[in-house]
Amino acid sequence: MPRFNPAPLIAVAAVMTFAAGPAAAHARLVSATPAPNSTVAATRSLSLTFSERTVAAFSGFDVVNAAGEKIAVRTSVAEDGRTLTGTLARPLAAGAYRVDWRIASGDGHRMTGSYTFSVR
Repeated sequence: MPRFNPAPLIAVAAVMTFAAGPAAAHARLVSATPAPNSTVAATRSLSLTFSERTVAAFSGFDVVNAAGEKIAVRTSVAEDGRTLTGTLARPLAAGAYRVDWRIASGDGHRMTGSYTFSVR
């Protein structure tokens, strides 16, 4: 009766383990100003920082008021490629707001998300 030799199986498993590249993680929002669920004084700027560099041409965000209207915001990507900054024409009035963001990371993955904050 032939005996089972595990050496070839172990060798194949080792090659597959070491040949596999690192798992690709998706970019995530790591900080924002105003922060999610916060209440702030009137502001004219917002910033969102992500865990990875973003592709500027495919990244940005909208500010939406409680009535569902988009507030005009001019966005730019910082030199670090991770921080999006938005400037408003005038300070936000008191009320609730939602930030809808969209980014594309350098590996081509596109992500979206949103959060809310209030102005007193």
